[in-house]
Amino acid sequence: MFTTLRNAWKIPELRKKILFTLFVLMIYRLGACVPVPYVNVSELATYFSQQLSGTVLGLYNAMSGSAFSQATVFAIGIQPYINASIIIELLAIAIPALERLAKEGGEEGQKKIQRITRYTTVGLALLMGFAYYVMLKNYNLLNETGFLAGLVIVMTFMAGASFLMWMGEQIDQFGIGNGISMILFAGIVSRIPSLVSTLVSSLASGAIKWYTAILLVIGMLLIVVFIVFITNSERRVPVQYAKRVVGRKMYGGQSTFLPIKVTMSGVMPVIFASAILSIPSTIRLFVGEPTGFWKGFFNAFSSTGWLYSVLYLLLIVVFAYFYMTIQYNPIEMANNLRTNNGTIPGIRPGRPTAEFISKILSKITLIGAIFLAFVAILPILYSNLTGMYGLSMGGTSVIIMVGVALETVKQIESQMMMRHYKGFLD
Repeated sequence: MFTTLRNAWKIPELRKKILFTLFVLMIYRLGACVPVPYVNVSELATYFSQQLSGTVLGLYNAMSGSAFSQATVFAIGIQPYINASIIIELLAIAIPALERLAKEGGEEGQKKIQRITRYTTVGLALLMGFAYYVMLKNYNLLNETGFLAGLVIVMTFMAGASFLMWMGEQIDQFGIGNGISMILFAGIVSRIPSLVSTLVSSLASGAIKWYTAILLVIGMLLIVVFIVFITNSERRVPVQYAKRVVGRKMYGGQSTFLPIKVTMSGVMPVIFASAILSIPSTIRLFVGEPTGFWKGFFNAFSSTGWLYSVLYLLLIVVFAYFYMTIQYNPIEMANNLRTNNGTIPGIRPGRPTAEFISKILSKITLIGAIFLAFVAILPILYSNLTGMYGLSMGGTSVIIMVGVALETVKQIESQMMMRHYKGFLD
């Protein structure tokens, strides 16, 4: 990876793209340090560490690089755009007009889908900004109340989220890597120094032993290696194309394969599962401190409870299969193979091929879901066993970091290959 980055730096075009990407990420980190007016940031940070870490807001805080717990301009982060993209993607399956626009509209259709996603992002950012303001007001975390103060806070949150969406699109156009993923990556990486500081202070105070810290570092490195291995793993289904004669030339006859990645759904099942399981804890913020039955109900959904861990595992598996059905259509894949005179050795074309691909997808999805569940649940188990809740980095964050790094390196390598490719005109 470092060799690829060093070679890319020597190429002027790639060097400009890398510098542009770093410049945009620097602006993002500067904005993540500018607090919104009228908010008591110190009390908010204290309250967040004591009450909100186990809610869906804790997930947002991790994705925003702790900007959410400090009520900065980019506190809402890129989450409205991610949620809007997911909503539009799901609606494109349920609404025929959007499905035709996405599949048959071509470049113009994609532009309209992107425009709808932007408008949806602004609407979600406005809604999330208002919800954040209501929470701050209910828990007396505002230095000044009133209509004008509320309007400034909500509009600032919305403007910050919209500006992040625009910066992500600029990275897509002029920089390196996927813009949204790079912003998420920068936010997660920015939390590493605070984790290291917490580890050092725990060692100095004697809260943990030196061998425990060494085991923690070694364990995190092993998890990263394991994630890299699984992320690059794929099932290659052999495909044989029949020979055909067109005029005086013969086409086809070669053998290739159909790659199916183990982690085809990425980190989305983990994000969906975390968001759903955090709903009870988030509701608790707005209804106040419950009593009786409801107190036990909300405590059962705490991120440190066994019920939370079991439901977390089950929901990750469910959403992994759900996302697989959205991304892959075995019948369409079998029809494409038949149209191109391709067959899987030993499998008849048509329905048998679709059933064979469906079985492979089910097995691969199960392996990928177990992998995601293991990585996501491991930090929770570690925190419960050791009691060091401030040192564990969520499995979702680690998967995003590794995935973005691998995809960015692959994109740099592909651009380097295109630059050095010698065509027939050279």
